[in-house]
Amino acid sequence: MKKLSECRVLLVDDAKANLDILTEGLKGEHKLSLALNGEMALQAAARTPPDLVLLDIVMPGMDGYEVCRRLRQMPETAEVPIMFLSSLEEIENKTRGFEAGANDYLTKPFEMLEVKARVRSLLKAKAYSDAVKEQIASELRVAREIQMGMLPHDFTMVERNYQVNFGAVLESAREVGGDLYGVCAAGPDRLVVFVGDVSGKGIPASLFMVRAISLARLLARDIAEPERILARLNDELTADNPSGMFVTFLCAVYEPKANRLTLANAGHCRPVLLPAAGPPRWAVKDLGTALGFEPGLKFQRTELDFQPQDTLILYSDGVTEAFNSHEECYGTERLLADAASFCGQPATHISASVLQRIRAFANGAPQSDDIAILAMKVIGSAKSPSGMQEHS
Repeated sequence: MKKLSECRVLLVDDAKANLDILTEGLKGEHKLSLALNGEMALQAAARTPPDLVLLDIVMPGMDGYEVCRRLRQMPETAEVPIMFLSSLEEIENKTRGFEAGANDYLTKPFEMLEVKARVRSLLKAKAYSDAVKEQIASELRVAREIQMGMLPHDFTMVERNYQVNFGAVLESAREVGGDLYGVCAAGPDRLVVFVGDVSGKGIPASLFMVRAISLARLLARDIAEPERILARLNDELTADNPSGMFVTFLCAVYEPKANRLTLANAGHCRPVLLPAAGPPRWAVKDLGTALGFEPGLKFQRTELDFQPQDTLILYSDGVTEAFNSHEECYGTERLLADAASFCGQPATHISASVLQRIRAFANGAPQSDDIAILAMKVIGSAKSPSGMQEHS
């Protein structure tokens, strides 16, 4: 936790005599910055963010109320405690000060001992709050590392054995998120690919995501049909779900020897099929029902010929529901149109290009949802994976 002697206090008053009194009383206990008016105060706060602001109200030009409001609007000082030191002692003035964002209010003339006591109290509270936030941030960083470690990043073995090419992107709107993707080598003739999006964001979504992806991996090894994988996954997630969370989920099974791709959808975004010849189109028609609501759900399957140079683009709704500063949505039709320009590109380029198009469209607007993109491209005839036995 930050020591009080290392905390910086910004003193703002148009009367030099008042600044001299405050400086004399606080100089041995804290670092100090001085400002004689509101503009100087804002510049000083932006240059060297303080840990506390002692602020006069009646000043030429910008008054203390406006300074307080602007400090609250600046990211550097949005949560810095502010105490008014003012000769205005009417209750209306104090109310206006707190409405502007102040944490404390002391009237002039003041006793220096009281000022010092209140300064220490506000600084201790801020130091404790900062320490807690840093601990939480540190734990979230570890949680993100664990979460990201559960997702595949090196596709080399799978790409070689199944003669496919993968490209993946995952960007959480917060430190941890609920989007997921997976690739499971379920047998010499079966490669299972899935993508999902847990309801909500943050830690609850990330925990549900870990559960969903772990179950999906286990089920994919034992169940050949994607619609049955989804049905079993739904039953498992529904059986113990006190928080009532749900996940949209799309499961695809690629059989390289048969050049067949079988898909089943549980409420997830429709994937884009980018054929080697022809325009991009939606790989499935039905959205289906998300997992986790009720047991016993059934899901439809879609079978497609999946030939060399064909590509499947799976993604979460953070892609299509990205917004720009004009509140315009990127949308599904724009995604389908943009996909046409990716034909012939490697899967890594395709996933990166989708993200690039979203960023260009958003044009600096903040990301509001998690983004997951997984592209799979067939590059040739599959070999029998080493260490796996062919089915008789």
